Amino acid sequence: MKIVYTSRTGNVQSMIERLGIADAIKIGEGVDKVAEEYILFTYTDGYGEVPFEVEEFLSNNSENLKGVIASGNTGYGEAFCAAGDVISNQYNVPFLYKFEDEGTEEDVEKIKELIK
Repeated sequence: MKIVYTSRTGNVQSMIERLGIADAIKIGEGVDKVAEEYILFTYTDGYGEVPFEVEEFLSNNSENLKGVIASGNTGYGEAFCAAGDVISNQYNVPFLYKFEDEGTEEDVEKIKELIK
């Protein structure tokens, strides 16, 4: 399964690199097209919002979305990783995992198991 991601501060990109996913697709302006099943990795913007480029990307690619993994900061309380909740609910896919900032080694191992 393909991995698609976006990263503003580098936290999600760091996770992708630590997972060893060399062929992951990074979302640019959101106009990319993915014709195969994929899991989306995203950060949470503002106070629990889906990043603009992810909204744009999903408007053209939601049919192949199979799950979402989100990064966030626990300092935002209930908005921690809320972009994942929004995407999961809007596109009826599982919210597979939440991690803080760039994640821990434990997060890396758990995510590796999930995406096998």
